[in-house]
Amino acid sequence: MTTRKVALVTGASSGIGEATAKLLGRSGYKVYGAARRIKKMDYLRNFGVDALEMDVSDDESVVTTVEEIISREGRIDVLINSAGFGSFGAVEDVPMEDVRYQLEVNLIGLARLCQLVLPPMRKQHFGKIVNITSIGGKIATPLGGWYHASKFAVEGLSDSLRMEVKSFGVDVIIIEPGGVKTEWTDIAVKHANGVSGASAYRSLAEKVNGMSAASDAYSEPAEIAQAIKKAIEATKPKARYVVGRAAGITLFAKKWLSDKQFDSMVMNRYK
Repeated sequence: MTTRKVALVTGASSGIGEATAKLLGRSGYKVYGAARRIKKMDYLRNFGVDALEMDVSDDESVVTTVEEIISREGRIDVLINSAGFGSFGAVEDVPMEDVRYQLEVNLIGLARLCQLVLPPMRKQHFGKIVNITSIGGKIATPLGGWYHASKFAVEGLSDSLRMEVKSFGVDVIIIEPGGVKTEWTDIAVKHANGVSGASAYRSLAEKVNGMSAASDAYSEPAEIAQAIKKAIEATKPKARYVVGRAAGITLFAKKWLSDKQFDSMVMNRYK
């Protein structure tokens, strides 16, 4: 069994999860990268990452993955919950089946992984759980209601969990990225157009197309990965790390503006 810190990174086939798995692998961690698209992770072995096929919306898949890592290594020191996506569309338009899947991936699967890694972490009196939310877990935008609901929920869940497990030597850390160059934007835009592009909310859906163009100025996933590494290596990590393009200024505005003023600021982007 390894004496290196063992890390499980979900969503490792792309974006923040992929960048984090690579960075930790290069930095001497024993990394297991988990995602549905296992073929996309083949090359990660060049960075010392073992790829495991896992669907966070499938409880059996999640349990099997954690059990396999424990069987191989005897421990899990770090869990990085990076798997997630944005199913955009007007709250009225999004089918409830899609709503449930959004919550299964972004919230329920994340929570289940926390449950499964906590027993070994408590036993060794050490662990780091990193939940990737977003500034979208603090602020809301039109057509993102169900996505924001999932991320707001992860924020609350993480706050409760942090207090519950502190005495066991386990840290719970929230990462709140701003705009990041990942597949997330294109997926969100595609969903918004597919669900609300021909509905009463089509004028808003048309404006969302600008998100793809704006993504050229977003932060690279590697920047978020560096923040994650800094957080898990801190002796006393902060509860939250705000990182990425426009993240800090957006949350500052949310804190100090009235709801009416902030709504106006957001809606100016949709004119």
